Amino acid sequence: MKKVLIANRGEIARRVIRTLKKMNINSVAVFSDADRNAPHVMEADESVHLGGSPSSESYLRQDRILKACKDLNVDAVHPGYGFLSENSEFARALKNIGVVLIGPSPDSMEVMGDKLKAKQAVKDFGVPLVPGVDEAITDVQQAKKIAKEIGYPVLIKASAGGGGKGMRLVEGADEFEEQMQMAQNEAMSSFSDDAVFIEKFVSKPRHIEIQVFADNHGNMVHLFERECSVQRRHQKVIEEAPSAILTEEMRDKMGAAALAVCKACNYSGAGTVEFLLDASLDFYFLEMNTRLQVEHPVTEKISGVDLVEWQIRVARGEELPLQQEQLSINGHAIEVRVYAEDARSGFTPDIGTLNKYRRPEGLNVRVDDAFEEGMEIPIYYDPMLAKLVVWGPDRDNCILNTIKAIDSYQISGVNTTLDFGKFVLQHPAFRSGDFDTNFIKNYLPNPALLHQELKEEGEALAASIEDIWEREVKIKNEDFQSKEISSSWKRG
Repeated sequence: MKKVLIANRGEIARRVIRTLKKMNINSVAVFSDADRNAPHVMEADESVHLGGSPSSESYLRQDRILKACKDLNVDAVHPGYGFLSENSEFARALKNIGVVLIGPSPDSMEVMGDKLKAKQAVKDFGVPLVPGVDEAITDVQQAKKIAKEIGYPVLIKASAGGGGKGMRLVEGADEFEEQMQMAQNEAMSSFSDDAVFIEKFVSKPRHIEIQVFADNHGNMVHLFERECSVQRRHQKVIEEAPSAILTEEMRDKMGAAALAVCKACNYSGAGTVEFLLDASLDFYFLEMNTRLQVEHPVTEKISGVDLVEWQIRVARGEELPLQQEQLSINGHAIEVRVYAEDARSGFTPDIGTLNKYRRPEGLNVRVDDAFEEGMEIPIYYDPMLAKLVVWGPDRDNCILNTIKAIDSYQISGVNTTLDFGKFVLQHPAFRSGDFDTNFIKNYLPNPALLHQELKEEGEALAASIEDIWEREVKIKNEDFQSKEISSSWKRG
């Protein structure tokens, strides 16, 4: 494998390029009009213009990406996440022209890309499922009867859905028909498929996901869990590894269940199996993402593994570099997604120019981003500016390290979610580990009060943070530096 095309943009394209350079593999970037001067284009060995700024005219144009692969004699394609990363048609098209997809097979994508097919595939492997139905429903009266049998509240979910689209919480029978129609309409609009199914609503749900990896020689491992329960609009904003709530026994059980999901779809490569954890600490299969996750850096931080390098090695036909017993958790890591959004106005996108952009620095700080000072934030794509990833020897110190990194981040010209990230990290519920996916609903019902909430939390914690920082963090960080796992990222 001598040349890889990255069929993506932004921070994930830059992140893949870094590993390709380390492995002495040439990189090819693709770009739209809006990204003509983007950092990922400048850093790649070669680049190809795909078309207009909208993704439908550029990053989703399979024909143009395939042509670029042929014209430049590309050996493989890394799809990143989003765009074509879970598109089985694209995967097959690459195979037909002799180009390797750095990802799973088209068949695995199809099974796990449809929530109903996924539920049907894993139930024979003993993977726990949320009570509900595993077949599509279109008749509203039949659906209403099923909801009554399951017991309210229930969730109506789009079969082909993701990111919270086509999902409706129904508290009672009187609102069921309206909510089902809305779920179907949104599913059709977003996925061209209005198939829905019904599940029991899990109370106080936590969102726990397991990073899995499998090769083409029958080997598979999990690289522990990530806690992803702090979300807005069903999309993650803060992730951490490991979870504050899992015991070793629970970790082993969830890891085994995640590997059973891999077996259910004959999986190869990097994947993430997502679970819901209820108030009784019972877990249920939610879905599998057949790609690298946005939050993969926290797993890299605690495991010392370069997940993109593993993806490339598996795609080249190699065996996994490590077995399960050789993997262990070292310290704690937190990722704060930095969005160009105004948290005080309900997390609305805030597009503009980065008049000032200064990244935090430090041995245990990693920033994956795709912008430089003076650049404009395009309106055509996800508004994420960066991923701030911080490591610490334990969870408490990691939280303090992350708060300090947020405080040293300097951004002007657009509103960002950094203030919200700091609010979460300072909140007693987060610090205690006692929280779930209703964090924003429970603790920030009025985002307009974010500044006052931050002020109150900050005053209460400032003295203890500084005291702990002086007495513990520097000492422990220096100690852990000498014990650090060898990694291409060198902990920052």
